[in-house]
Formats: sequence, C-alpha cells, structure tokens
Amino acid sequence: MDQYFIIDFDSTFTQVEALDELARISLKNHPDREGIYKQIEDLTNASMEGRLSFTESLQRRVELLCANRDHLKQLISHLKKKVSTSFSRNTIFFKNHQNEVLIVSGGFKEFITPVVTEYHIKKDNIYANTFVFDEEGNIIGYDTENPLSQEGGKVKLLKELNLQGEIFGIGDGYSDFQLKESGMIKKFFAFTENIERKSVAEKADHITPSFDEFLYINKLPRAISYPKNRIKCLVVGNVDDEALAQMKKEGYNIRHKEVIEEEYLQEAGVLFCDEHHQPTPEQLANAGRLKVIGCFGKVQNRKLAEAACDKGIIIFDDPKQNPRNVDFIPRRVIGFMNEGKTHMSCNFPDLQPPRVSNAHRLIHIHKNVPGILAKINEVFAQHNINIVGEFLVTNAQIGYVITDVNTGYDAQVLNQLKAIDNTIKFRLLY
Repeated sequence: MDQYFIIDFDSTFTQVEALDELARISLKNHPDREGIYKQIEDLTNASMEGRLSFTESLQRRVELLCANRDHLKQLISHLKKKVSTSFSRNTIFFKNHQNEVLIVSGGFKEFITPVVTEYHIKKDNIYANTFVFDEEGNIIGYDTENPLSQEGGKVKLLKELNLQGEIFGIGDGYSDFQLKESGMIKKFFAFTENIERKSVAEKADHITPSFDEFLYINKLPRAISYPKNRIKCLVVGNVDDEALAQMKKEGYNIRHKEVIEEEYLQEAGVLFCDEHHQPTPEQLANAGRLKVIGCFGKVQNRKLAEAACDKGIIIFDDPKQNPRNVDFIPRRVIGFMNEGKTHMSCNFPDLQPPRVSNAHRLIHIHKNVPGILAKINEVFAQHNINIVGEFLVTNAQIGYVITDVNTGYDAQVLNQLKAIDNTIKFRLLY
C-alpha cells in the first residue's frame, strides 16, 4: 500500500511561525511594533490551539503585516536558516520519497516554496495559500477561494486530493489534528521539537519530539540510527545549566537526581556528574545502556576509569578545572555520540575520524586481543559490503574500531558483528 506524509510548515518544517517572523521584518520601524507583534503571536497561538477559527486568525494577521515583496525576500533568507534540525539532517529521506511527501500549510507559497524545494520536495506537492499584491508589490490580501485559507482547510484539501494509501500527518497545530479527527489520515504525530501545544499533543496518536523519532517508529530510513529523545541523560551533582542546554538542543531526555541510583543508571545512555558524585566501579556493572560519562571535575579513582573502559564506557573529564568546562564536556560527549570521536577522553584510545558523506558509520569496541579487525572485515566481505573508511586504535584494555560503509545492510550483518568473540559494545551511529 502506498504511503503519504503530510507535513506542516510553520513550527514543524521550520522552527518558527513565518507570519510572526514576517511581521518582525515588515514592522521593524513601526512605532507600535511590539504591540502588533504581540497581537499577531496571540492570534497565531489561538488558532493553533483551536481557540479561534483559522479563517479569522489568518485574516486579522495579514491585515496587521504591512508587508511587501522585499520583506518576503528577507523572510525567505531567514527561514532557510531556521529549518528544524531533525528535518535538515534527514534530507536523504525527502530525496528518496519525493512523490510521497506533501507540504500542507495554512502559510503561503511565496515563502514556503523557496525553502522546502531545497530539500527535494516537489513544487506540485506544496499546498499553501497565496498572497494578493497591489501594483507596488504590497501585500493587500490573499486568495480566499483557496481551501487552506478557510476553517478546516486541510481536511477540505485532502478530500479533493483523494490520496489512495496510508496517510500520516505531522504537525504542531489544531488544523493538523483535524485531519485525524476527520478520519482522513491513519495517524497524527504531534511534532514538539519547536513547541508543544498541550491541547494538540494530548489528542495525537504519537508525540514525536523530532523527525528522527517519526522515522524510527515507522521503520523508515533516517540520518541517525536512534533518536536522541529516547536516550536518557542522567544528571547528578552540580552541572551548569549552559552545559545541559547543549544536550537539550541535541534532543536528549534530561533527568536530574540527587545521587546516583542503580535503577536510573541502568536506564541512562549518558551520565553527567560533578567531582563529588562519580559512580563507583561496582555501579557500572549493570549500566548496560551507558555509553559515555561527562565528569565536571577530575576522575580521581583510576579503578573507575578502568572499569568503565572494560564496559566500553568512555569518560571525558576536566582535570584542569577549566572554567570553560561548561562547553568542553558537552562538546566532547556530543562529538562521541554523533561521530565516534574519543579525543581528550581519560580512558579510551584517541581517535578523531573525519565525517564521511553518503556512508553508514559503525562502532565496534572489543577486548584488546589479536584478530578482531580481521573478523569484522570478514563479516563485511561475506555480505559484499564495501568499506570506504576504517580506523582502529587500541590501549592496554580495548580495541576501538570505526568502520564507514557505503551500502545498506540487513539486521544479520549487525547481529554477526555483535556476536564476534570479545565484543564489548557495538553501535550504529548513522
């Protein structure tokens, strides 16, 4: 059965509400600009939360804009820099599903088309409103005959399109939920990467904090193997908010605790701690999901560093009490989680692999015994998988291998790599 993906634009494909941003551009020199900005934002939220009809909201917002074609050019440049992070990193999905992805928005084609077509989305698959201009290029209204300018417009449009197959809706607003409510789509995914509207999220089939999450649960190809929102970052002790902000921006699920408790450590993929709240070697024994520890201070216990290494857990600490560790530690942790970089770790061999385009990256951590690399490569050879880059570094305890391959693979390949004798941890990055 064919599948179609109906994606909203404002606060979904992009991080912002475009009409709100257009107002900030067009009213920049207006004496009452702050008051008008507030009116437009309130009208946007009332409509998105279902408290005001979309028709009335749109009409009143456009009347307040005082915008022209030059303002639209500035807006387009701005929006291109505001594409939602999880959408921008999954460009390959849009390229491979050009016929199935539709942008359906109550916004306007004049600014949507230049943004989304850079992501391989077909112009014929963009459904949105259109402005009406006067001879000087000023916006004086919009096409009121377009169903998307009306209340329930997305439902009306889908009835006209009469798509045959499974239809999934992704958006942040009430008009997106109406597609589910009408029975026009199979599932509605409330997209919360940029904003979470509780009145919408509570009615959704699934809350998706990122596009990665949507692709993951629907078993679709994606840029990263596992959504960050599913990885818990346990925080214990005095950790600066600025450091945590970097992890939140990456999408990690932050959890604060007063002390390290085994039940929470077992669930964590990342641990942030200070010098006085470090785990014991014994606590790491059952921390099967833990991949990295970021310690804001010095790891004093050499046994902890060795125990972590034995478990395939990398540690980054800041032995110099560097005042910039609020940036240093999260940057190193993110570099390891995203690309496998181990530089400046206190217990892993040093590796800074270059990022390879159009490749899949796999990490294999094993006991430092002879012959492991040959066994890894034998698996790839059995499945006719071409290696485009491979890096091996070792210390007294472990071998650390990063392999970049340029073809797809099935679950059997991953299972064989995990099953190699003396494997400690195996991870697919992207």
